Amino acid sequence: MNSERVKDIGKICIPGMRLSPSDKEHISGPGTYELKGYIYASLAGILKMEQDESTKATKVSVISSRTPSVLPMTGDIVTAKVTVVNSRQVQCVILCVGPSVLVRPYKGILKKEDIKFTDKDRIDPYKCFRPGDVILARVLPMTEIHWYHLSTAENELGVVIATAEGSPQGVSMLPISWSEMQCPKTLIKEPRKVARVIPENINQSLFPIDNKGEVKENGL
Repeated sequence: MNSERVKDIGKICIPGMRLSPSDKEHISGPGTYELKGYIYASLAGILKMEQDESTKATKVSVISSRTPSVLPMTGDIVTAKVTVVNSRQVQCVILCVGPSVLVRPYKGILKKEDIKFTDKDRIDPYKCFRPGDVILARVLPMTEIHWYHLSTAENELGVVIATAEGSPQGVSMLPISWSEMQCPKTLIKEPRKVARVIPENINQSLFPIDNKGEVKENGL
């Protein structure tokens, strides 16, 4: 860490402020994000730089009295709730990172080409997700300041909780294949991009998993 960077430690940052280059010597930490070769502040707070033990690079962070203990980072598995679906993308709010519940939700966006590995040009987002669905997704590198970009291309990612249109409130559908779910009460079937749930990827206090590996809704 050079002397100029040492002098910067402790300075007040505001959201969007450029803090350092993003390279082999500098990595993004809590309260920051990477964009086009630079690290920026995502929060108002105090700049902190410390050596990352695994990479030996300088971790650039912004610390605030309001800084959540957990923030979504590139590569994380997150739990999110779908809010808007259109022909090009899916919008959602991120609720958990792994098993950890976030202090506040963050906006996520899932582009059509990131829903599945195959048939990217022919995917209909509305046949994969509906508003109200709870999904597992992986965080991609940020390309926009106010949105976390997500992917559900892996088999373990996709819908974990969904309710069919017209089904009784609180009755979740059950997966009958990797592309379809069914309501156990009305027997209505609807298409979904179903997740092959791995227990450690989801908060089991919010979304309990029974012995069969099925996820049960719990208050959301």
